[in-house]
Amino acid sequence: MAMDRALDTADDDAEFAEAGRKLFAGDWQFIWAADKVDALPPAKGLEFALAGRSNVGKSSLVNALTGRKALARTSHTPGRTQLLNFFRLGERATLVDMPGYGFAAVGKQKVEIWTRLIHDYLRGRSNLARVYVLIDSRHGLKELDTDVLNGLDKAAVSYQIVLTKADEVKKAELPALVERTEAAIRRRPAAYPQVLLTSSREGLGIAEMRASIAKLLSERGS
Repeated sequence: MAMDRALDTADDDAEFAEAGRKLFAGDWQFIWAADKVDALPPAKGLEFALAGRSNVGKSSLVNALTGRKALARTSHTPGRTQLLNFFRLGERATLVDMPGYGFAAVGKQKVEIWTRLIHDYLRGRSNLARVYVLIDSRHGLKELDTDVLNGLDKAAVSYQIVLTKADEVKKAELPALVERTEAAIRRRPAAYPQVLLTSSREGLGIAEMRASIAKLLSERGS
């Protein structure tokens, strides 16, 4: 019986991996940018949002997932993503690149506006299936990240941790990093227990994240 379950799990993993590959081989397009909640595009299909500190690699991850080098604008300057940017595949799915939280090379008032926009979006978007919270592998969870997770838990918004820039950490240290992160979120009510480890530069974990999104689409009937 245990072997049968293992085989079923392997078959499911392979099925969602292929579904994820096909999903992100589609014609993803930038469709909208919003600076306030009442300027959001009409909700269609399921949405998956990317959140994280400034310069954690959200735009690079959008490009890696879609296989497009410049679909999302990337920058080495923290705080350049100032809007909610929507990338859509037909009527099925939308990726939302959110303004980075934390340090930004702008004034305090602007950061407060971004923060309010993020919170309002997360609380009020009915078709938001999951927030992928990106954490820089080199630094791990910080206090500001924990504050965001607390807010997601309070709002009952499903989220999953994605460790980025794994290519900049020694390979021998990665298993312990994942284990520590999973332990840190184990008791959080809105957290998905599996932590994803990624590198947009090397392609590490991209197939797994695509499969994660494909699985959610399957479960929600999209």
